[in-house]
Amino acid sequence: MTNDPLLQPYRLKHLTLRNRIMITSHEPAYPEDGMPKDRYRAYHVERARAGVALTMTAGSASVARDSPPVFNNILAWKDEVVGWMKAMVDECHDHGAAVMIQLTHLGRRTRWDKADWLPVVAPSHEREAAHRAFPKRIEDWDIARIIGDFADAAERMKAAGVDGIELEAYGHLLEQFWSPLTNDLEAPWGGSLDNRLRFTFDVLRAIRARCGTDFIVGLRYTGDQAMPGGMTAAEGMAVSHKLKDSGLVDFLNVVRGHIDTDAALTDLIPIQGMRSAPHLDFAGGIRAATGFPTFHAARIPDVATARHAIASGKLDMVGMTRAHMADPHLVAKIIEGREDDIRPCVGANYCLDRIYQGGMALCLHNPATGRELHEPQTIAPAPLRKRVTIVGAGPAGMEAARVAAERGHAVTVFEAADQPGGQIRLTALQERRREMISIIRWRFGQCEKRGVDFRFNTLADAEAVLATRPDEVIIATGGLPHTGVLGAGNDLVVSAWDILSGDVKPGASALIFDDAGDHAGLQAADLIAATGAKVEIATPDRSFAPEVMAMNLVPYMRSLQARDTTFTVTWRLLSVARDGNRLRATLGSDYGDFRRERLVDQVVVNHGTRPLDDLYFDLKPQSRNLGEVDYTALSTGGLQTLATNPDASFRLFRIGDAVAARNTHAAIYDALRLVKDL
Repeated sequence: MTNDPLLQPYRLKHLTLRNRIMITSHEPAYPEDGMPKDRYRAYHVERARAGVALTMTAGSASVARDSPPVFNNILAWKDEVVGWMKAMVDECHDHGAAVMIQLTHLGRRTRWDKADWLPVVAPSHEREAAHRAFPKRIEDWDIARIIGDFADAAERMKAAGVDGIELEAYGHLLEQFWSPLTNDLEAPWGGSLDNRLRFTFDVLRAIRARCGTDFIVGLRYTGDQAMPGGMTAAEGMAVSHKLKDSGLVDFLNVVRGHIDTDAALTDLIPIQGMRSAPHLDFAGGIRAATGFPTFHAARIPDVATARHAIASGKLDMVGMTRAHMADPHLVAKIIEGREDDIRPCVGANYCLDRIYQGGMALCLHNPATGRELHEPQTIAPAPLRKRVTIVGAGPAGMEAARVAAERGHAVTVFEAADQPGGQIRLTALQERRREMISIIRWRFGQCEKRGVDFRFNTLADAEAVLATRPDEVIIATGGLPHTGVLGAGNDLVVSAWDILSGDVKPGASALIFDDAGDHAGLQAADLIAATGAKVEIATPDRSFAPEVMAMNLVPYMRSLQARDTTFTVTWRLLSVARDGNRLRATLGSDYGDFRRERLVDQVVVNHGTRPLDDLYFDLKPQSRNLGEVDYTALSTGGLQTLATNPDASFRLFRIGDAVAARNTHAAIYDALRLVKDL
């Protein structure tokens, strides 16, 4: 028995949920051929096994052929989905978790050039900015067809044994009918609020007719579009009461805002540097006014906030979706009294940003998420204890140390700085991104619990490494900025790192040449612009900062545009020369023999890093594998068995930016998949 509010059961209709923590509907883009196959099932089962009460699958499973997914959603309009869903539901049920699925018709929130190239439909011709498709204004036969599609999809899900379904309204076709901004139909589908809600209630009635009154049905919707001309909070409250009073829905899942632009989406689903739980009080207000089962999720990343949401009576079920991507065993650790072992969600939003750019959702610092079939969420002890020596305590080195220590090995870590962190220490100096340091702090805490020997302020050489008598050596020394990319004037530029570290003070006017397109260039621009300096960011790419991705770009844009930063695309920095006490920068174009010049006080180059690999090459000839990695084994979860130099006493590997400039996820993934089997 426990008094923890989060661990109290909750009864929803006939369904008893074992605690108050849920994973809200989201689409990690793991389906294969539109089906939730083995990878998808393993992802949800891992979290069910660890104690979550309710896992909601499929952010926006498509109910109709003319609602083509834009990021690999489940196709609920296909009969074959039933078997795949049933396999997942049954296995999650075996572990005590309830399973629901979210169904939707995307309406205008998709593209016509996907799947079958059918026109997208909406209650007006107004285009959604995010997906850019001009919709066909929906006709009566479309409405009748889609109502039937919803009922068919719900019936399939009931046949699969799900505990309930959730209809997605906000941003999708249901809400497109609700909002006066996107519905210019005449009665009976447009005009008054009741007319605008008619389509939703017809869908709900069709589902009830097909699935019965006992089947659990909920709705995820916005209670306030928070945009000029859109649905107001007052209308949202009226909708909430109408949904409750209809007798057609069993729970409300409330959000606030709109998602038709990157900026709006980021306000609705906030990222790091933004306020935690910004819409919790709003959702709590709807629960208080309606007295109806209310769910909510929006940047509730930590147990304390989730516990407050339940204990204060604001919510009946609290969604911790991204938090479960970071640590699928979150609930088990609460139950076991190990909250300090929970891997924290740092709000980096690598998960969502990737799917909105066509990739699958991955957690920035949990590379096993989405890879549960071949990467472990829990590290198994090794059959034989070894001595593992790691050089470098950035994200790659710290993950290698954590995994090796959990395997039971004797681990020594050399680090030239006085504390761990590597490049993340620079990143976290910016207040908006300070949460990133938790990637390091969590690993450091896990390592300390397991007795890892850290040797800080030590620039390790081959002799120091060999003195530890290692069985395995892992070089995770990272890299240093590479700025030597100009035809002339390389000695006159500084790196983005120079600015971020404070080693070089911002100039009164600065040209930032960003040829890497990652956070470092924008962070440097932000820091310089904050001093009142005039800043221009130039890139040879057709868009700037492509590695930062959509939702992470939003806070930068708000800051930089407020300071009148200039963004110049398709221009490459060719050279820099002195011009009195200033610098003359010459820009060229990859598209033709064109030139432009800028006269500035400072030129900053962001061109990635080059590996710090001298120690690796010093040790390479003395190693048993001569530094060679079996890439097939690395990629498929196999063992490293190469022994080109069998008489040597240790194997040698390098990971992260010590190999090549990539990103934090790549560095940590390198470490996990290599060290998990050492």
